[in-house]
Amino acid sequence: MSRGFVREDDQEEAPFIPPRAPLPDGVANYVTPRGLEQLLLERTALTDERANAGGSDDERRRTQAEMDGRLALLQERINTARVVEVATDHDEVRFGNTVTVLHLSGPLKDQRHSWTIVGVDEASVKEHRIAFTAPLARALMGHRTGDTVEMPAGAAPQRFRIIAIT
Repeated sequence: MSRGFVREDDQEEAPFIPPRAPLPDGVANYVTPRGLEQLLLERTALTDERANAGGSDDERRRTQAEMDGRLALLQERINTARVVEVATDHDEVRFGNTVTVLHLSGPLKDQRHSWTIVGVDEASVKEHRIAFTAPLARALMGHRTGDTVEMPAGAAPQRFRIIAIT
């Protein structure tokens, strides 16, 4: 059909699909067993939400189009997930470990913080979970309890001492 016979107000805007947490090119999608479980639960919730979409036909169609886009991105993450079992030995910082650090410099000097290193989709500052791709996680990986670690941060690098790995 020629575009001359299509009304302008019949044109639907493509739904906005929020992107997932970024994963750098060439980096595997590592997840903890908990992270994979969360992805599968998210898929179930989105599928249910899509099936129960209400409203007028247009609203339902738009909602389902958005859900389809979100489900496609989520399914890609599930398909590429590489589950990493959490190490049982805690002699060095690895994926899945919780690391407690003492800030040796910067505005948080003399404060202690604990972070669990997880996959990008399960990272949550509120839950003290950081992605393995985060600068702090990359700086800590491979170090041992008692090690001092520097991380570039603005004009002066931040320094930390690892005080516990669990």
